[in-house]
Amino acid sequence: MKVLVATARTQGERENDYHWAMEGELVRVGEVCGRDIADPGGGCGCGRGFAGLNSHRATTTARVAEVPLTRPEYVEAIRSSLQAQGWDPCACCSTDEADDLAEYVATWPVGTIVERRLDILRVRALPDELAA
Repeated sequence: MKVLVATARTQGERENDYHWAMEGELVRVGEVCGRDIADPGGGCGCGRGFAGLNSHRATTTARVAEVPLTRPEYVEAIRSSLQAQGWDPCACCSTDEADDLAEYVATWPVGTIVERRLDILRVRALPDELAA
């Protein structure tokens, strides 16, 4: 299954990049605090970060990866991460989020590096650009 994982690749292209997640861990689009809702480039940085499902730490870059997961396993990874962090582990919300993330990455080639600006994910680098 194609999913997003944490990566340090292309870190530093933006002055406000950060990478505290574990390399290769599954990530999700986390909630945005009041400081970042108007400006993802300022505040605490949550409006431009991806949340690591295992470490519960964040990164501003994610990579499209092919991971040996089934859709139900992906949904469970998101649900159990939310539960571990004290969020309501609503199964329907985890399912919707897994489906949304899978839809985002469906057309991007494996190895694509993406960044986030609030609810918008966009390509930072394609695999062929990284090989050069």
